[in-house]
Amino acid sequence: MAPTTPIFVLNSLDASVSVIDPVSWTEKKRIPTGKEPHHLYLTPDNKSLIVANAVGDSLLFLDPQTAEVQRTVRGVLDPYQLRFSPDMKWFVTAANRLNHVDIYHWDGKEMTLASSVSTGKTPSHLWIDKNSQTVYSTMQDSDELVSIDLATQALKWRIKTGSLPADIYGSPDGKFLFVGLTGGEGVEVYDLSGKEGHLVKTLPTGKGAHAFRATGDGHHIYVSNRVANTISQIDMTTQSVVKTFAAPGGPDCMDVSKDGRLILLSSRWTRKMTVIDSESGKVLRQVNVGKSPHGVWTLDHAPR
Repeated sequence: MAPTTPIFVLNSLDASVSVIDPVSWTEKKRIPTGKEPHHLYLTPDNKSLIVANAVGDSLLFLDPQTAEVQRTVRGVLDPYQLRFSPDMKWFVTAANRLNHVDIYHWDGKEMTLASSVSTGKTPSHLWIDKNSQTVYSTMQDSDELVSIDLATQALKWRIKTGSLPADIYGSPDGKFLFVGLTGGEGVEVYDLSGKEGHLVKTLPTGKGAHAFRATGDGHHIYVSNRVANTISQIDMTTQSVVKTFAAPGGPDCMDVSKDGRLILLSSRWTRKMTVIDSESGKVLRQVNVGKSPHGVWTLDHAPR
């Protein structure tokens, strides 16, 4: 079943957001943003969708149901990736070009910088544990995974990874982290039970493993393999690849319809949003968007 609310696609090199009508599957309007919007995230109260404009050093707040602009927050340095903690008290951004992770207090409406944590080279993607105690970040250009204590904003540990680690996803039980290797051909699995994370296996998915999205069933995640032009489905319990299917145009970020049947995919190199049937793997349609589409999201989605 198609979403009933607008679909948002970030056009990173056009400094805009494409708003797609899920009934006609056409671009309804295009909203200007700051420079290089890459990722987006819903506020804990579900009332605002935040677009992080990395080079624009700003956050754009949109109404997730009407796509109306609510406000712009400036002076947030290089917000490449962003995430709220599960307890809704912390807001974290990865300053990709500036080599630090910024941790903010969140009071339900505004953010206040608690600390800017120096990291390795090019922090990329973030994950926060279910207890809201630790933020994990991949270091894209120093090939590392780091762990930061949220309460003290102190670096807990850093370990080496494979080439160009990108997106990161935690298992529901909090015991493992899955890391996509954009410079490799698979996903690394790290055990978090010890004093620091340690690699337990690498799952072969395809060249350029990059972005994750939960399928919504609590057991499986998708990973987009950007170079291979495929999407792989991973069983987090057995830590195995259970399915792989074609995904055109340099697949990147994904969202999933509420019933789990549709994958909404940004095809990075072809200026398209691609809609894929999750059961058959068939491409159902493509929608024209802007240049270098990256983040994709709709309010009417499956659990993350």
